[in-house]
Amino acid sequence: MSGRPVAAPVRMKERTPEVALGDRLFAGLQHALPKHWLSRIIYRVMRSETPALKRLLIKVFLKGYRVNMAEAAQADPFAYRSFNDFFTRPLRPGARTIAPGADVVVSPVDGTVSQAGAIREDTLIQAKGIDYSLIDLLANDATATDAYRNGSFVCIYLAPYNYHRIHMPLAGRLLQTLYVPGELFSVNAATARAVPRLFARNERVICEFETALGRMAVILVGALFVGSMETVYAGEINPPPRSRGGAVPIPKGIGQSFAKGAELGRFNMGSTVILLFQQGRVRWEDFLQPQATVQMGSAIGVGLS
Repeated sequence: MSGRPVAAPVRMKERTPEVALGDRLFAGLQHALPKHWLSRIIYRVMRSETPALKRLLIKVFLKGYRVNMAEAAQADPFAYRSFNDFFTRPLRPGARTIAPGADVVVSPVDGTVSQAGAIREDTLIQAKGIDYSLIDLLANDATATDAYRNGSFVCIYLAPYNYHRIHMPLAGRLLQTLYVPGELFSVNAATARAVPRLFARNERVICEFETALGRMAVILVGALFVGSMETVYAGEINPPPRSRGGAVPIPKGIGQSFAKGAELGRFNMGSTVILLFQQGRVRWEDFLQPQATVQMGSAIGVGLS
């Protein structure tokens, strides 16, 4: 039930703020890198079950990042079969509390807020002085674009040290899933400041649900070295054999219902989740500002009557 496509969307005029030299250099390096090829290499290495390699990768990661293994279902980092299993480790029971209330929206992930607020007609904020369009983000799906026009959004960045599973912000029934081929730029703050339309250029998986607060989109955005995203109902969605065309509907799971807080999917390496709600349906909590940290299950918004 993919929406009607738009043959020739009108591009909004992009604002071009002054970009710091370091951000420009980092973005320029990424333009030059063979990002999909590198991601395929990383994909294989991260799944290696060779004990010495797995142990080395985990040791290097733990040295570079502070990881709270006490909240993991398996607290021994070296007990996992591969680095990817360690990276996407589940939480132990009780490690997170899901805020109650049928009209309370909870964070789908652990992460840092990039931007949050209102969608101004067809415009979302990517970073200070940089906008991008809803229709680009939704892969020219006019039906979905009309649904979320003037609605609400929040964009949450997952750093490498964060818990990397994605959960339902509200109870909902799956309406559609689209895989959108694209680039694999990093989605960190420096790249967001330097690469226009970043989230509408990268590979992504768009999951739409019917909820008590109307239509809701949970968008998984791929990134550099994140050539693999998966959902609990469709398994690994990418890397596919990569399509050179537009969005690809994923028929699995349509009509399936999910409880609030239920696991929806996971990132194999770090990335970003974008939530969309329709106009007049959700009021974000006041703390939901850029650089605010959130935990999966914590209240981030409430439905409007």
